[in-house]
Amino acid sequence: MTPFDIERLDFSPHAIAAWAKGDERRRNWPVVYVLDGGATRGAASVYVGETVNAASRMRQHLANPTKDGLRSVRVVFDETFNKSACLDLESHLIRWLAGDGQFSVMNGNEGIIDARYYERELYRESFRDIFEQLRAEGIFQRSIPEIENSDLFKLSPFKVLTPEQAIAVEDIVEGLLGDLETGVPSSSVIEGHPGTGKTIVAIFLIKLLADIRDFDDGDEIEPDSMFAEFFVPENRDLLKRLRIGFVVPQQSLRESIKRVFKKTPKVAVDQVLSPFDVGVSDERWDILIVDETHRLNQRANQSSGVNNKRFITINEKLFGADDSSKTQLDWIRAQSSHQIYLLDAEQTVRPADLPRETLRGLVEQARSAHRQYPLATQMRVRAGADYVEFVRAMLRGEAATSGRPDLGEYDLRFFHDLAEMRNEILDRNIEHGLARLVAGYAWDWKSRRDPSAFDIEIDGLQLRWNSQAKDWINSARSIDEVGSIHTVQGYDLNYAGVIIGNDLRYDPDARRLLIDRDSYRDAKGKENNKQRALTYSDDDLLEFIRNIYWVLLTRGIRGTYVYVCDPNLRAYVEGAIASP
Repeated sequence: MTPFDIERLDFSPHAIAAWAKGDERRRNWPVVYVLDGGATRGAASVYVGETVNAASRMRQHLANPTKDGLRSVRVVFDETFNKSACLDLESHLIRWLAGDGQFSVMNGNEGIIDARYYERELYRESFRDIFEQLRAEGIFQRSIPEIENSDLFKLSPFKVLTPEQAIAVEDIVEGLLGDLETGVPSSSVIEGHPGTGKTIVAIFLIKLLADIRDFDDGDEIEPDSMFAEFFVPENRDLLKRLRIGFVVPQQSLRESIKRVFKKTPKVAVDQVLSPFDVGVSDERWDILIVDETHRLNQRANQSSGVNNKRFITINEKLFGADDSSKTQLDWIRAQSSHQIYLLDAEQTVRPADLPRETLRGLVEQARSAHRQYPLATQMRVRAGADYVEFVRAMLRGEAATSGRPDLGEYDLRFFHDLAEMRNEILDRNIEHGLARLVAGYAWDWKSRRDPSAFDIEIDGLQLRWNSQAKDWINSARSIDEVGSIHTVQGYDLNYAGVIIGNDLRYDPDARRLLIDRDSYRDAKGKENNKQRALTYSDDDLLEFIRNIYWVLLTRGIRGTYVYVCDPNLRAYVEGAIASP
């Protein structure tokens, strides 16, 4: 590609007028530009755009009151630029800026695209050079790998959606707007396995609804976007006074999303809720979007305890009396008119999670109303859906019949020595970042009470569980610790080193997986539910433990390393991983 150049000028009428009289490309050539300055929520603001007439577009921005706080302009020129390349660069810069976190990004997310065009990969090589130039001028603080490993990037609403995700968002918004107009309550379900981007769809949807609600008639809406038709005054009026909440059952993921919302205009941190926040509220929500619906709780097993008392208080408040059959799902239904559930019934990992029959009921109800949206495209694991299905088959004991698929360059390895696997994880962390050890809950958490104690000891190697529950993956000590299911579900890793403990075993004669109840150390995971007179058999517990390892083994974007404690299971898993 030919060299690019970046012209910098003040964002003022005088400076723009003088600049426009120069190079003809300023009036008639495809370019990308960055406007920055001012402050939103304590952070400087930034806006990225593309145009074939930069001088005219700058005058339009000067006339727009929402751009009043911006102070400087950088215009990127390249004689090989075309409309497609500029749209692609615009999308990349918006995503990188959102992930960098230095600026509050003013753009909407309806124009984020991933279109194919001639010599796209060559253009994208030049995008990185443009990034480095902008970074040298202070527009970015961090490198691209640092940005793309961050939660701000991974959980940003400025994401490229897959076609099936985009269709789901389009259909949901269209249906929701129709329901709001008629006053009819609604319930939709987005269903997908790990890595299909359910959380991304939820965050994208919340930002899109906020953009439709707040858009001004003078705002630039990407005309080629499939969502452009929603930006009309009638829809703006429908959404204007609506209360929209985002329910995230897992504490760690909830805190990460709050940090993203804090940096994102038009959405608010107080929209991110726990199920208990929903239950205790004195105000109803118009729309509740529920992430990881399978992790909503039914009544706690214990007859006492803080959460159990909170259940009683909320049930009495919402339903007039305590009813142990009521779940957090019932709270959400009682406290909102429209619900959008994101779920995977195969990711329930504790008896306290919603029962599978309840989740199936949600899906069937949505399907009968034509409001069920399945996601299948694998966005996390680079080996694709074939790897995910291979792991599922292996955990069902079907590896011998299914066989290992072609995983391309995906780094799937089996280890006989845990210390060797840990060293490889340390090396991958140096190379790529976000490489972590994770494990099933097969060891007591001694270090919680005694920080000097070790929790896991295998092959002479001593390790500790995660020292913090919130944002463990990004904590300074996480590379030296082992994460549990409760700290990693919902997150991406570049490499996951998975330790399969003695809670999961294999019977070579029966050719089936089984559990060792005594080796499973999550007390809340194997208690019977006295409140609802429910008992959990070994088959029930096997389902939870398989789901735990299903989640752990599908965290790695670039690779997954596996160590197995039980000798029979070790032979089975090694054979599955090694088989062609």
